[in-house]
Amino acid sequence: MRVVRIYQDEDVRYGLADDATVTLISDEPFAAWEAEGIVPLSQAQLLAPVIPTKIVCVGINYRAHAREMGHDLPTEPIIFLKPPTSINGPHGEIRIPEGAGRVDFEGELAAVIGRRTHRVSPGEAISHILGFICANDVTARDIQARDGQWTRAKGFDTFCPVGPWVETDIDPLDLKIETYLNGELKQSSRTSDMIFNVYELVSFISGIMTLLPGDIVLTGTPSGVGPMQHGDVVEVRIEGIGSLVNRVA
Repeated sequence: MRVVRIYQDEDVRYGLADDATVTLISDEPFAAWEAEGIVPLSQAQLLAPVIPTKIVCVGINYRAHAREMGHDLPTEPIIFLKPPTSINGPHGEIRIPEGAGRVDFEGELAAVIGRRTHRVSPGEAISHILGFICANDVTARDIQARDGQWTRAKGFDTFCPVGPWVETDIDPLDLKIETYLNGELKQSSRTSDMIFNVYELVSFISGIMTLLPGDIVLTGTPSGVGPMQHGDVVEVRIEGIGSLVNRVA
């Protein structure tokens, strides 16, 4: 099942999509809902599929990326937050702020939380996840280096594109993940190269903070991160989910 959030008839609606249509639903996908009509998918303006209370991100979580960055493999997940105001949707513009210098793409698999999650085990985490989306952890690399921490560099408005929908019927443990810049392949890996898998991450994070329905967990990026320029088009593709495309403004 694909959960979408769309702009329809001057209103924002949730729906369930197949290859051709969107079935509008009466409430958020985390609550009880009823079907309320069908619209063609081709005519639907896709938005970020959820609006989270928080975006929890994981750094240095692919073995090849750790080697690329010259880091030892972490013994526990390294987490940080992006603000909800950084959320961006499919085909939304990534805006490079003045004075940012180098701004990098970081294609990632992300999990969307489906119900209140507090101190769960990795096995229990499976039933607390609504599904999975493509994400891009956009990073102002020069600012990151100057600050010595990651909040400002990763927290700008538009710096967290997600989408195109939440795919609920997928095994996230061994998916192909790729990032393209202007059609050229830049990142290519599999989620099986993660140091800590999705369920381990959700379990770990839930022991620190309560995760709420709609919250997003970004699970780290593979090797091959690189800079984007004004006018570039960046695309994150994940097997079984789809493609997230954004232009750099």
